[in-house]
Amino acid sequence: MRIQLLTLILLSSVAVPCFASRTLKDELGRTVEVPDHPHRVICLIPSVVDVVYSLGAGADVVAISDFTKYPKEALQKPSIGLPLNPSIEAIVALRPDLVLGSGDLNVLESADSLQRLGIPVFMADPHGIEGIYASIISIGKALNRDAEAAALVARLRARLAAVKSSVADKPKLRVFMAIWYDPVMTIGRKAFIGEIIEAAGGRSVTDDIAQEWPEISLESIVSRQPDAILFIKGSKLTAEELKTRPGWEHVKAVQQGHFYYVDDRIQYPSPAAFDALEDLAKQFHP
Repeated sequence: MRIQLLTLILLSSVAVPCFASRTLKDELGRTVEVPDHPHRVICLIPSVVDVVYSLGAGADVVAISDFTKYPKEALQKPSIGLPLNPSIEAIVALRPDLVLGSGDLNVLESADSLQRLGIPVFMADPHGIEGIYASIISIGKALNRDAEAAALVARLRARLAAVKSSVADKPKLRVFMAIWYDPVMTIGRKAFIGEIIEAAGGRSVTDDIAQEWPEISLESIVSRQPDAILFIKGSKLTAEELKTRPGWEHVKAVQQGHFYYVDDRIQYPSPAAFDALEDLAKQFHP
């Protein structure tokens, strides 16, 4: 089996077409030689799929990763497996001229393996809302769609400004973002979701915690007494589940039933997050 796999990879890598290329630095500081006009693109992470389609390059995508949800038309493409562990064999067999990943999730070992086979891998690394803009510009450059990327960022900045303006004179809703209950997990200062909550007219009560996805004691939540609990739609954690857990009855937001559900797009460091932002602002300040 190993010999067959190696043979397939070697034969497929030889068959990867060669085009005029450019040398770029990706967001991890890696030097990557990318084709002038990529037309066989594989996206290793769902948020990158969303960026590529938002740039108008969906027709050039030949494969996506598992867990991709947005946009819906991307689901017609084949998957190369998990974001953390993509199938090198499947990727090579598709003969891509560019692979796009993210420094947050995709293992660099996979990227390096593909690079050694002559397949360029360009990595984004978004952090915060400004990081989303920067990654759109970077991916746009890799796809040779600089103008489209600049226009997309301008539209997203305008949407953000409009939301901020609509909630500017409203009181900040103090929110606890519930990711899980055992152990209790939430968002910290470095999670871009906190920026989305802030822009929507709220404030995360855990924005003083340095970690991106910290564990926190229930006692600490009780001491912070958030105005509301925020859940992600479609997750296994719900208000009904939380009410059954010992200790949560001491949180006033739970006692009073102050719960909000935000679209799961809030987890995507991509244009999809701005849909969640607008929805959340309407919930916080109807």
